[in-house]
Amino acid sequence: MATVDRRGFLATGAVSSVVGASLLGGAGLTGEARAEESAEELKRIGQTPHTKFAVNIEMWWSKLPFLERLKAAAALGFPAVEFWPLAGKDLPAVAALSKELGIAIAQFTAWGFTPGLNEAKNHPAFVKAVEEGCAAAKLLNCQLMTVVAGNDVAGVSQEEMHQTVIAGLKLAAPIAEKHNVTLILEPMNIRVDHKGHCLYGSAPSMKIIQAVGSSHVKLNWDLYHMHITEGDLCGHLREGMGNKTIGYLQLADHPGRNEPGTGEIYYNRVLKEAYDLGYRGYVGLELKPKTTELAAAKAAAAADIW
Repeated sequence: MATVDRRGFLATGAVSSVVGASLLGGAGLTGEARAEESAEELKRIGQTPHTKFAVNIEMWWSKLPFLERLKAAAALGFPAVEFWPLAGKDLPAVAALSKELGIAIAQFTAWGFTPGLNEAKNHPAFVKAVEEGCAAAKLLNCQLMTVVAGNDVAGVSQEEMHQTVIAGLKLAAPIAEKHNVTLILEPMNIRVDHKGHCLYGSAPSMKIIQAVGSSHVKLNWDLYHMHITEGDLCGHLREGMGNKTIGYLQLADHPGRNEPGTGEIYYNRVLKEAYDLGYRGYVGLELKPKTTELAAAKAAAAADIW
């Protein structure tokens, strides 16, 4: 595959759609020199000093072809991306392009909402999906895979569903350990986005991880979901980091599920707390840019200032 450079990025529709005319202005510069300066300026946006952001390329640049989204994220200087299911993606092409661009795959979704992990009849399919996900993770040089507990099962108590989730994760844990891939279980919120989901809140989520008892099964701690469910983000972060149940962080502001600064969460304080607690993993930007991806990238960078 041909080497990709900044001028190549700017020549693509993917990046020109992100950049916008304002960043290509550059008074006193013409042609190639102006484009080069703009590329350097864009690269600095995602190169934040404390937090390593991973753009969710299912929600950012969603109208572009998938590989073009990788290029757009790299052009803004982000160190990593994340995405949802493996299905429908040319994984060898994703692996090759991410390596060429020098952008990591932070995590992807190996098991979604349905069929539910909270029903034992689905466990054989879950184990197979984890095996396939580990193979994909190796190809993508990725060590994290999200798994979802599932929606409520009629006539079954929440405690019973959680016990079934534990049983399923215990089946998959040895596979994850063998391949050095960590499964990250994601609690949701049921007030806004996922009414009827069986797992929400820090206490039951941490209880599940502790019951599984594997170093390769942790939580995808989405601060957006946690804020809506229970608040006290910094307090719960301290608890989750203290008992080593947190494996990955994601964020979005609320209301709206947009970038930091558009809602009520003061992410500068929350991200500082995570950093001070020793978190050095990627933070997924699983959010919908309110206006443009460029504006959202700048807002995320501003949240890393303290």
